[in-house]
Amino acid sequence: MNRAPGMSVRLKLTLSYAGFLMVTGVLLLAVVWVFLLRYVPEQTYAPGSSAPGGLGSVFIPNQGDLARAFFPRAIVALALLLVLGLLGGWVLAGRMLSPLRRITHAARRTTGSLPHPIRLEGRRDEFRELADTFDAMLARLEAHIAEQQRFAANASHELRTPLAITQTLLEVARNDPAHDADELIDRLRYVNTRAIDLTEALLVLSRADQGSFTREPVDLSLVAEEATETLLPLAEKHGLTIETSGDVAPTLGSYALLLQLTTNLVHNAIVHNLPEHGSIWVTTSVRAGTVALTVENTGEQLPPQLVSTLTEPFQRGTGRVRGDHAGVGLGLAIVRSIATAHGGTLALAARADGGLRVTVQLPVMQTPGAALRV
Repeated sequence: MNRAPGMSVRLKLTLSYAGFLMVTGVLLLAVVWVFLLRYVPEQTYAPGSSAPGGLGSVFIPNQGDLARAFFPRAIVALALLLVLGLLGGWVLAGRMLSPLRRITHAARRTTGSLPHPIRLEGRRDEFRELADTFDAMLARLEAHIAEQQRFAANASHELRTPLAITQTLLEVARNDPAHDADELIDRLRYVNTRAIDLTEALLVLSRADQGSFTREPVDLSLVAEEATETLLPLAEKHGLTIETSGDVAPTLGSYALLLQLTTNLVHNAIVHNLPEHGSIWVTTSVRAGTVALTVENTGEQLPPQLVSTLTEPFQRGTGRVRGDHAGVGLGLAIVRSIATAHGGTLALAARADGGLRVTVQLPVMQTPGAALRV
């Protein structure tokens, strides 16, 4: 932003210090004049005069004599105070603003796209708090940029894969005119569906990250029922049972995004399960100030190292019941983004008997009597 040049903060502080010192000096001299010199009489009597109580040959200065002696020296004292205020104020302002100059210098220096951290030493004060806040902001920004770069690289890789497969299939078909056209069409349809699913998942993730949605009252228990009913045929096809239970769980948010969140969790529980006779439990509950959605599933034993990485984009676990329902690797990443956009949290834990327990906590709706989205 282009701004017109103005007076520096150091000069403003210097003038402020000097002005305050001058005002103080003037007030002090005024107090001396008002409360001391005003008691001196304006006229005195000469020796041998008829003034009552004459003092003989003693000289008594009158108010005019003291004023002629006082005011020139007062002006000199004020001039010295002005010089002292300007010089001292300039030095003091420079010392006080030195941390601010260091912060500005650090902000202007860049390494790539981010400035250097300040790491201002010394005891805590306003400037140190500003520097620490600036350093913390840089750390968060750097982590966010690194995550976005990693996500962009992974997304590019994932999007490139179906395009490369499509190109290969088309080249094979062109070089082999006798190739089965129906098989080619089926494979192209499958690859195209995967690319569409990935693109839609990326759009949902972007929408959740930006928080561009309208909030409305939503009952998570009804969302859980709708998600399980939608995915029940897929679960039954692979011999899995789904149990849904819990209390009314009112919260505020986007019904579509919360349905996407729940659907992703249930779908993830289906594809990461036992080959047969597996189970899925979907429960909702109300806790102190929060509502909770918990999805548990049977499955293989999961090491803690793997569980901690499952929310990363394009991170895929093991033990899927079927490869054609494997998803695009964004399921739990979308769940985390939606939960965060709604002011909630996501917690993953491996079950002792195998499988995964995922808990989403969202703020409870505090408005009494509001109509829930059904």
